Amino acid sequence: MARYIGPKSKVARKFGEPIYGPDKVLERKNYPPGFHGMARRRRKISEYGVQLKEKQKVKYTYGVLERQFRKLFEKALRSKGITGEVLLILLESRLDNVVYRLGIAPSRAAARQLVSHKHITVNGLVCNIPSCLLQPGDVVGVREKSKSLEIITESLNSRRYSKSAWLEWDNALMTGKYLNNPEREEIPENIKEQLIVELYSK
Repeated sequence: MARYIGPKSKVARKFGEPIYGPDKVLERKNYPPGFHGMARRRRKISEYGVQLKEKQKVKYTYGVLERQFRKLFEKALRSKGITGEVLLILLESRLDNVVYRLGIAPSRAAARQLVSHKHITVNGLVCNIPSCLLQPGDVVGVREKSKSLEIITESLNSRRYSKSAWLEWDNALMTGKYLNNPEREEIPENIKEQLIVELYSK
């Protein structure tokens, strides 16, 4: 499946936020990318443009393409609760995102690759579907023969894993438990989900 593999700093500058993590280029050039840089006259963005930009930001953040994103939105629309919040909860419950949140991988892209290459298990069984939606009580682990992988050990040693209240990490077994669906205020990403709901409602 196609994924964005271009310059990440350019995307971060476009949205004015470090959506791929700390970014020195964004700190140095805190204005949108373009040939004329800060000197370029920028028109006021329309309401539709603001909504579209927010949707694109979320898609880049979670590494989801349009068709998948649309399906998740439709699922959120059919579910009980506030549509925008349910959408974010569905994105957070994706296997690749949980692997990233647990600290097994340094980024969502790396987490997606670990899952695709069969290094991750769900409830003891190998799962190679990054978009798999987890349910409360599911246990995510590192496959036995993959526990010594450099990318995994370095990520676990360099990050504070299980900062998320809805996840629990066992360092000895290298497994994490998806305790419950997160509350909206527990999701740290700076996202205005109502704008996305308004965009799809047109």
